[in-house]
Parts: sequence; structure tokens; C-alpha cells
Amino acid sequence: MKLLISRPLPDAVLAPARKAFELTVRDSTAPMTRTEMTEALSTQDIILPTLGDAFSADIFAAVPAPRARLLANFGVGYNHIDVAAARAAGVTVTNTPGAVTDATADIALTLMLMSARRAGEGERLVRAGQWKGWHPTQMLGLHMSGKVLGVVGMGRIGQAIAKRAHFGFSMEVVYHTRTPRALPGLPQARALPGLHEVMEAADIVVIAAPASPATRHMIDAAALAAMRPHAHLVNIARGDIIDEAALIKALEAGRIAGAGLDVYEHEPEVPAALRALDNVVLLPHLGTAALEVRVEMGLMALDNALALRDGRPLPNPV
Repeated sequence: MKLLISRPLPDAVLAPARKAFELTVRDSTAPMTRTEMTEALSTQDIILPTLGDAFSADIFAAVPAPRARLLANFGVGYNHIDVAAARAAGVTVTNTPGAVTDATADIALTLMLMSARRAGEGERLVRAGQWKGWHPTQMLGLHMSGKVLGVVGMGRIGQAIAKRAHFGFSMEVVYHTRTPRALPGLPQARALPGLHEVMEAADIVVIAAPASPATRHMIDAAALAAMRPHAHLVNIARGDIIDEAALIKALEAGRIAGAGLDVYEHEPEVPAALRALDNVVLLPHLGTAALEVRVEMGLMALDNALALRDGRPLPNPV
């Protein structure tokens, strides 16, 4: 069977893929073009796409009878794929849940600390040669221990963030989720009636909800207005969950103390107004950027491909 991998992956993933399939690997690190996507649907049995490979409804409409039977997505988020259109074309979609949980939660804690303690601003100060030495009122930030964490989206990643915050920093956890579930590892966490109640109660809010049409711009001007002036907002989910223009206005006006972002609404474009702000930490989508994590993600995606080849049930259908 023919397999196309849309971006270069670690050798520990490519080696078994070469043994199992007639393999093509794109050299480019950029997303697939429309022409590449339609050609892949026509000529490949399995495609292993990732973030930015926009398999939208019009791509499937351009290939009404695709050869491809599976999009084995490299990543847990799959909002770049129109799953309904894929299914209608006879193409199954899988993802890589679990493999990304701890690494993404670690980046959330990194951003929480960096934003609360003004670490990005301080690092820029030192690099610019403008640090004049320690003094008692220099760059005072928010002490994170013992504060209230608000988690928006309490799936695997949201729970991993909450556990780190509660057991590592003695933070009280409140949350909002669209899918109520038991949280046996977090008996202290409290579900609040709505999103705005979480935004209002928390000292730090972390967005860990999946991207979907229902969550686009969920964090809008009204949600941001519910936050307290000393509070910080962190996003490790998908960029379009936050109305970026509204966030910029809130940060510029000092209506919230700061933000830590690993994802952006029009990624990789980051607005100049956002880059100019000192009270925001900006990372280049590092959520899963650890070698062993990317290998695990790749092997999980490959396992879905192998299951299709061998006629086994797919481990991770979406």
C-alpha cells in the first residue's frame, strides 16, 4: 500500500513506515497545497497529514472517488480536516490522543509561570542590556502557588494541567467543560455553571478545549471582560478559540495582567500588535515539541495506518 507522510518526521517513525509501505515523504515543512492534497487523495492509499494540511470539503469535492481510505492525522487536534466530508467520500480519519497529553500540559505550566512571573519580559530586559540590578520592587508579578486556576475544557490535557497545578502548586481548580465527566484524580476540582463564571473566579485561566465551530471565538470580548485585572490567560489548544483582536485590546488596555500563547488565530501569522506587547509570552507552537513525544505521535499514527492495511479495527478513529 502507498503511504504519504506530509512532513519530515523523526527517523524512528520513518524507518518502520518504509518497511511496511511504499512510502513517500514530503521534504517541505510547509502545509500541503491544494494540488498536493487532491493528488494525494487520488494516488495514495493512506495519507498521514498534520496541522495546516487543510483537507476541507472542497478538497474532497475535487476528488469524488478518492483512492485514499485513511487520513491518519499526526496530532490530537484535527480541526484542519473536514471529518464529515472525509466520511462522505469514504475516507476515515484517525488522530493521536494520549501521546500529546503530558507534553502539552507541561507547556501550559511553562506559560502560566512565564506570564505570572513576567519571565519573558525579564529575559528581554537582560538581553537588551537594560537590567540595572536587583531591587525589592522590580518586575513584581503574580505568585502562582495557592491561587485559583480556571480550566476551560476538562479532557485529558485539561485534567493533566489541573493535576500539575493542584498537586504541584496547591492551586484551587475550577473548570468549565461541554462534556461532563467524572474526575477521580481531581476530587477537589469544582465545575462552575458557565464559562464566564470560570473567567471571573480564576487568577489564571487555561484554554484546553478542542477546536470546533462551536468553540471558535468562545473567548471573546465578553469572556475577557469577566476576568479580573490581575488575572492571566493561557492558550495551548487552538488559536481561533480566542478572538485575537479582543485579546489584544484587553492586553493593551491593561484589563487583564497578561497572557501566554502557544497557538494563534491565523498561525503562523502573529499580529504585530501582539508581538509589541510586553505583557504577553509568545511561543512557536511548542506544545508537543519533544523528540520522544513526536516519535510516539508518529508511531501512533503509523499504527492506525497498519491497522487499515491489515484489516484490523482502527485504534483511534475520530
